[in-house]
Amino acid sequence: MNNNKQIPPQEPQKDNILESEYHTLFIDMMPEQKISIGFNELEEEVFTIKPPCKRYTVFIDDFMEFERGLHKIFHSLWNAEEHDELVLRINSNGGMVNEGSQFYSIIKNKFAGRTMTILDNKGYSMGALAFCMGDKRVVTERADLMFHDYSSGIGGKGGEIEARNKHAQKFIRKFFKEIIRDTGFLSKKEYENMLIGQDYWMDAEELCRRKIATHVLVNGKEIPAKKYIKKVLKCKK
Repeated sequence: MNNNKQIPPQEPQKDNILESEYHTLFIDMMPEQKISIGFNELEEEVFTIKPPCKRYTVFIDDFMEFERGLHKIFHSLWNAEEHDELVLRINSNGGMVNEGSQFYSIIKNKFAGRTMTILDNKGYSMGALAFCMGDKRVVTERADLMFHDYSSGIGGKGGEIEARNKHAQKFIRKFFKEIIRDTGFLSKKEYENMLIGQDYWMDAEELCRRKIATHVLVNGKEIPAKKYIKKVLKCKK
């Protein structure tokens, strides 16, 4: 009797797909695009040409890459070129702030002005912060978002615990403030309440009202947040 387990053959990893434990990166080539940029003095529509580029789409689950990390995915993103785009598709319970901070560094340094975040369903804790990092922020009607303060556990000698806790508060809360307070996504009072334990839960309508979401995906079409609010109000009458 052969007790050896039969291991099914693994598909070779494609060059345009990189997978970690919780995230998957897809790289697609986008053709040259003609994009409207408004109207001139003669009320003629004016266009600009967007050159061919790569679109990096990262499907984000929880920020919990303890085993393998995200070295391959981050390496690919850091090697993006001038016109390349980044899309983060989020369905996340949250996780490690450090991992989310790495995505934020990439956005600020490689994809500033060219990042879209999509809240497919849930974005809690670090998942909520990741959604707020986008220049264009799209939600579905089933979107569910939650802001709260960070959780942590620190071990060691008494002085070490005190020093590390003090540093963590300064480092992490500066990160939080830049993303959700300086942008006006939470008011000053709301932000202060969050730091003492208040959780903030928001649906698609609330995200639009606060201008956290810029668009809503409805029946396959992106609707600007302002237009979506008018649609909601009309349905409530």
